This record gives sequence, C-alpha cells and structure tokens, in this order.
Amino acid sequence: MEYIDQIGRSVKVEKPPMRIISLVPSQTELLFDLGLGDRIVGITKFCIHPKEWHQTKPRVGGTKTLDFQKISDLKPDLIIGNKEENTEEEIEQLSARFPVWMSDIVTFEDAIHMISDLGGLLDVKEKAQMLILDIRNGFDGLEPISPPVKTIYLIWNKPFMAVGSDTFIDTMMSRIGLVNPARTFESRYPSLTIEEIKLLDPDLVLLSSEPFPFNAHHAKAIQEILPSAKIELVDGEIFSWYGSRLIQAPAYLNGLKSRL
Repeated sequence: MEYIDQIGRSVKVEKPPMRIISLVPSQTELLFDLGLGDRIVGITKFCIHPKEWHQTKPRVGGTKTLDFQKISDLKPDLIIGNKEENTEEEIEQLSARFPVWMSDIVTFEDAIHMISDLGGLLDVKEKAQMLILDIRNGFDGLEPISPPVKTIYLIWNKPFMAVGSDTFIDTMMSRIGLVNPARTFESRYPSLTIEEIKLLDPDLVLLSSEPFPFNAHHAKAIQEILPSAKIELVDGEIFSWYGSRLIQAPAYLNGLKSRL
C-alpha cells in the first residue's frame, strides 16, 4: 500500500506495520491510546508518556540525536516522525532504509488529519475516528476570551525565546482568544531581549513547563520586567502536544481562562 504523509512524501508499506518506532513524544502517546502497545518496538528518551512505555520500551536516542544502530537492530517496518521535532538529515538517512511517515502540524486541523491518517495507515481507523470525535466535541465547547488578551508565550530562558507565527502553540493560543504580538517576528521561535519583551507590552505572559521548565522563581523575575502584566505558569504539553493529549486540552484551557 502507498500512503502520502503530511510533507507530501510517498510511504509504501506491504501490510499494517507490526514493528513501529515513534520519534515524537506526543505521537507516541497517541499510538498508546490507539491500542498499539504490542506493535511499538522503539521510542525516544523524550517519550515520557505513557510512563510504562518510557520505562520498558527500547529507546532510540533523542528526537534530534537518533541512534541509527539501535533503530537498525529493532528492524522497524515503519518509523513515525515529525518535520519540526526531527532533523531533515536524520530522516533522510532513515528513509533510505525504512518506510518513514512524517507529520507536519501547525493548525488544529493538521493534528486531526494526522490522527486520521495514522488510523488508516495502522489499521485502527475506528479508534482514531472515535478519538477525533471526542477531541472535536471538546473544542467545539471552547469559547475564546472576550476581549482578546495580548499574550506572549515563553519556551526558553537565557536567552528568552517566545512562540511566533506558524506554530501549533500559537494556534492553541488563538483558540482561547490570546493575541500573540510575537507573531510579527520572522522566526517561528524568536529570541527576545528584555527590551524587546517590554516593547511587546503584553498583558499576559505564559511560562511553559517545557522545553524549559519555568517555575515560580522565573515568574517573579518576569514580573519585575513587566510589573503590570499577569504571569502564569502553564502546562506545555497541553499547548504543544498534538495527539491524544488534545482530549485534555479544553478542560485545562477553560481552567486557565477562569484564572485570567
């Protein structure tokens, strides 16, 4: 069978794959929730959910530092990656030897299509469609804040890095009425000086739990920079994980809205 992945590449598999390696944490969690435990033979060291897989499944390195020998030893009949999470060079190396299906997710609908496509490719279409229905029902009840709130979302410290345009996190922000002034930068994840942060003049700053683990100490420091802004520590997995974690997102985002 031939499938077209989300970056337009042809992926050929002879039958529903039975030895799958996942190179993306959020997609690993999705594969678990689709009931594919026995078919997943490898994950990355950053695939922390579910906990039992993190503890027992073979690890094939990091998302951008793959162990090609371990991958080869596992004899995968499908590898699942992501354009942003994995490097083009490493994916090209893998694609020369194995079927590699790639996702490319910026919008909510991109995430929905990824779940649907993997459901078909992995012969779990019914489970995938049930999951999609649950996700859509949750997001259909998510109302944006009115009036919108000017918000920057920081993902890194020293230097400060924010979320810009053409990112899934920015999409999630917009779903609840958060207007992102960092979208004006060319970079999808711009580095910001303290002066640039002040010039953006946000009403709200969201400090993510990942990839940098911001805490109350960092929140206090940001508050000193922006004394009139509201500072919130947020769950980065809710904003950036585009698999089955989306089921949890509406309740969390509604809770965040109630605190603003």
